[in-house]
Amino acid sequence: MNFLFPLIAVFIWSVNSIVSKLSAGAIDPAAISFYRWLLALLVLTPFILPGIRRQRQQITPHLGRLLILGLLGMVLYQSLAYYAAHSVSALFMGIIGALIPLLTVLLSVVLLRIAPTVGILFGSLISFAGLVWLVSEGNLPLLLSHGLGKGELMMLAASVSYALYGVLTRRWAIPLPIWQSLYVQILFGVLLLLPGFLRAPNVSLNLHNVPLVAFAGLFASIIAPFLWIHGVQRLGASTTSIFMNLTPVFTAVIAVLFLHEQLHSYHWIGGGLTLFGVILAQRLKTPLAGQKPASVDRV
Repeated sequence: MNFLFPLIAVFIWSVNSIVSKLSAGAIDPAAISFYRWLLALLVLTPFILPGIRRQRQQITPHLGRLLILGLLGMVLYQSLAYYAAHSVSALFMGIIGALIPLLTVLLSVVLLRIAPTVGILFGSLISFAGLVWLVSEGNLPLLLSHGLGKGELMMLAASVSYALYGVLTRRWAIPLPIWQSLYVQILFGVLLLLPGFLRAPNVSLNLHNVPLVAFAGLFASIIAPFLWIHGVQRLGASTTSIFMNLTPVFTAVIAVLFLHEQLHSYHWIGGGLTLFGVILAQRLKTPLAGQKPASVDRV
């Protein structure tokens, strides 16, 4: 039953894509970003803060790096997704989110000097072709003439931000317990999000948006990471990361059933090629130059 840990975590993150889409008409992006992490911070404080106080001397030297991680993972990643939700579908958000493992390993090749593999090379090319087909809606001349829309660029930037977050987490290997590290990152995230929150035109909470904030702050920010961490501990990072491939599948099913979004041929073709490229990069680990192969573990 250990597989249920990452499976449920991925399902929660898939539902969160739907929540992001629903939030577009219910609450300002700056407001839900701030409320989400503030709620997570408040819930975690009684459990994590005592340990933070005891280990403050060990934490202090790493505050700069924790600040950067908070910016990438808690501010840019989800905030950009909330803004993008105003102009892209939940289906698109789910497919782009599935690119994160591949983007992570591509950045690892550069920043961690991990040797590229045959799977990474061909997987990247296939995923790129799928992405082009997806964003062009199967009409390449239209993409060439109009370019990428603001929402598409935001989602791509969000995915790159989270991939960089994962790579830096691995590279720095900050010697702190996972939850203490996450707590400090969330604290920095709340502080960084505060100026945008204060400038937002409407930050009021109501019956329509409180459930969205609650799901994002509790399930997507606390419960899903908790389940994912346990999955990694029980199954290993390599096995657990494969479950991320279910993200676009779960998101598509939920979006069609509850948001009544339409699945078109370009979703099947573009999304299928994108996902196939990610799987190829995960499974085909033959080094290009007889070196140590790269890994696409979630980090």
